[in-house]
Amino acid sequence: FPAMVPDLRPLNPELRRIAAAELNEVEERVPADLAALRDWLAKQPYLRARQDDQFLIGFLPKQPYLRARQDDQFLIGFLRGCKFSLEKTKSKLDHFYTIKTLMPELFGSRLVDDKSLALLRTGTYVRLPKPWGPGGPRLQLTNYEKFDPKQFKLLDLFRYQTMLSEQAIREDDNSNISGYVEIIDMAKLSLSFLAQLDFTLIKRMGVFAEKAQPTRLKGVHLINCPKEGVALLNLAKSLMPSKLQQRFHVYKNLEQLREVIPIEYLPEEYGGTNGRIADIQAEAEKQLLSYKEYFAEDSQYGVDEHLRPGKRVNADSIFGVEGSFRKLDID
Repeated sequence: FPAMVPDLRPLNPELRRIAAAELNEVEERVPADLAALRDWLAKQPYLRARQDDQFLIGFLPKQPYLRARQDDQFLIGFLRGCKFSLEKTKSKLDHFYTIKTLMPELFGSRLVDDKSLALLRTGTYVRLPKPWGPGGPRLQLTNYEKFDPKQFKLLDLFRYQTMLSEQAIREDDNSNISGYVEIIDMAKLSLSFLAQLDFTLIKRMGVFAEKAQPTRLKGVHLINCPKEGVALLNLAKSLMPSKLQQRFHVYKNLEQLREVIPIEYLPEEYGGTNGRIADIQAEAEKQLLSYKEYFAEDSQYGVDEHLRPGKRVNADSIFGVEGSFRKLDID
């Protein structure tokens, strides 16, 4: 495949510097890197990929086993997430579509519908407009006070979060280059929410974050964690890959968090200047609606294990053998 001029957003100077210094990105080499990735995708009969302009145009017709998106902006997200190692990028793309295919209960029904919009409007999960500095990571805030376990399940929240994270692969250069940081406010976590925790699902999402998600999780900062939550948090954390476990930090209150993340990077409701949650929600709704067609088409991409060369992959080989726990019983 000829190395065409890629269709990519220009980076700000700070992100350009970080991409070169930390991710091994060489601007002049990007077209050849994208062409090499497309060439590989074209030879994977088991992988089904998108072929729109923003992904990896024209290199997947020969991949009956793997269907994947192929626009430039999508693919460079994976290259950046793997520090421009082509072999790691191939593995991450394969895991991305393999895990999505193995978890139809989460990835098979990602639609911009009334349910996803209702969850968005609760403000439970928001991506804050200002990153942590011009070249810094994206900040994301979850507030479980706004999550009604009678209306939504944990699966619904994870599904919505993966929709936003997939948007970010194509739209958010800070997230792709400098990663993202989760801030989780557990002040008013309900017992009915704790009762529906599904540890198999949590473990699988940890594997997805490590093996498949191109954007890198730089930290999870939990504030206002109730006593009941600490033991459950430790259990959930123990199911995560060890690299992710080291990135969890627990604070008693907001004041402790502010010693780590300067207050101006928090939203107005938390005493900062990083947007009002109602305004952030309204903007997020516009963005999500613009992805309606994207997610409607999403189920056609994935892997066909019957066409995979060599050994087939299944849930045990990706996630490990899982115990019988599903949900926690709380009397």
